[in-house]
Amino acid sequence: MQKETAMNIGIVGLGLIGGCLGLDLRALGHTVYGVARRQETCDQAVTRGVVDQAGTELARLKGCDVVIICTPIATILPMVAALAAVLSPGTLVTDVGSVKSALVTEATQCWPAFVGGHPMSGKSEAGLAAAEPGIFQQRPYVITPVEKTDPEAVKTLEQLATQLGSQVYHCTPAEHDSAVAWISHLPVMVSANLISAAMSEPNIEVLQLSQQLASSGFRDTSRVGGGNPELGLMMAQYNRDEVLRSLKQYQSAIATTIEQLEGKEWDAIARLLQKTHHGRIQFVKERQ
Repeated sequence: MQKETAMNIGIVGLGLIGGCLGLDLRALGHTVYGVARRQETCDQAVTRGVVDQAGTELARLKGCDVVIICTPIATILPMVAALAAVLSPGTLVTDVGSVKSALVTEATQCWPAFVGGHPMSGKSEAGLAAAEPGIFQQRPYVITPVEKTDPEAVKTLEQLATQLGSQVYHCTPAEHDSAVAWISHLPVMVSANLISAAMSEPNIEVLQLSQQLASSGFRDTSRVGGGNPELGLMMAQYNRDEVLRSLKQYQSAIATTIEQLEGKEWDAIARLLQKTHHGRIQFVKERQ
């Protein structure tokens, strides 16, 4: 990156995503300022090279060109309002939340240079200690402008996402939430209920045996359901309508499979498995 393109970038929330962004943005030549609730976290972020400097006060971000909000979904709108009292007009403010419809329009009304963003990458571990460089490479970075979104702010976020090595996508907040319900929020709910159902096995010997035998199949399908409970709850709360819609369609599919099993409709089950065998690749195909 050319030196003249370097920016001052603020990150509010120095957890996993904030930490990963800090590492990559500093490596790109940007100067990164961090804000976290605890000074201990700020000190750790500086020591690890995640940020150039950090503190607990938003005023530290006054001179930033870009501020990225990496806090929980429920705190994004209050954070935009708090930043509006600190930042210079025109500063790009964006977020990394996995829900958009409940946030973007109101945030844009509060701060005209707000742009909804969602870098779709992560790890099973949480917190600053799990942060590592490069997790956004070849991963989707969704940008969700609305009618009143500042085009220059969108352009700046596109440039940053591209510098991170991400594949940039544009869609409306509603389209984002519908799609993410299928591939992120529904899997959390399904996975959580898989774990809950397995834990409800009444025969203690069978339960213990299944726990001892659990391997890659259970590990893969239960991973997201065993993740951060706060994050899963906020997905359900802030994307309720789309999560319900996808859950009900999934419920209908499960009900059909139950009927087929009860009726020993092996041909129908074979057709389902053949269909999903070929269909999965459209969701998890390798990104070039």
